[in-house]
Amino acid sequence: MPHIETRDGTKLYVKDWGEGRPVVLLHGWPLTADSWDDGAVALAEAGYRAIAYDRRGFGRSDQPWNGYDYDTLTDDLADVLAATGAQDAAVIGFSMGGGEVARYMSRHGGKGVVKAGLISSVVPYMPKTSDNPDGTPQEVFDGMTEGMKKDRAHFFAGFFKDFFGVSMLDHAVSQEVLNWAWFQTMHAGLRPTLACAAAFSSTDFRPDLSAFKVPTLIVHGTADKTVPIEAAGRAAAKGIDQSLLIEYDGAPHGLFETHKQRLIDDLLVFLR
Repeated sequence: MPHIETRDGTKLYVKDWGEGRPVVLLHGWPLTADSWDDGAVALAEAGYRAIAYDRRGFGRSDQPWNGYDYDTLTDDLADVLAATGAQDAAVIGFSMGGGEVARYMSRHGGKGVVKAGLISSVVPYMPKTSDNPDGTPQEVFDGMTEGMKKDRAHFFAGFFKDFFGVSMLDHAVSQEVLNWAWFQTMHAGLRPTLACAAAFSSTDFRPDLSAFKVPTLIVHGTADKTVPIEAAGRAAAKGIDQSLLIEYDGAPHGLFETHKQRLIDDLLVFLR
């Protein structure tokens, strides 16, 4: 079943590996389900069924003009769960994907979900406002939009250095990993890339936090420059009952690569 069709006719590319209790993996912006491959293989080898799909507009999924708001994206998640028959599932969202987990809990009542995970997640609220002083200033998001519109390929070549914590003195990942992430990103449409950036940088998930009624793992790096931990991981942990926050000291946003084995180990312990 390489593709499923959502309620509005959008076709989503789905990878379904292994057998056992399902674990649904939601990728971050601007990547694809491939970014979860190492984790998905480890989960399948450990006796779980790993399900990962390309968000609409990205990778091998359709690129419609509309549908990049979190309500629609969460309906897509509901449709994937229904089409794959995933029940009693764990749903794990990285970065932008964490927002889909949160909105699914409130919009769909967490149907079929027994555990949740927020990895380097944008939840609960990214912008800096009077009631969210640790957030990111709007001019940062405006600059991202300007950079993508001017020269998207060049913008993302620089973006992924901060994403993975690469600097002149710290080569946290190889050049090939940077190339791989850039390659995934270039398969997305410009419209979805811009629209999803607008969605994750403006959607307020604080009202969704009370809808989490299941054990929830929160993992966040203390050196995350993309989604700072104070306005995200720590704030989410304060608002979600039954949550466990694990801070990765010195880890950047893309810790699924820089701290790959630790994340896999923590996920397996949580799922068991």
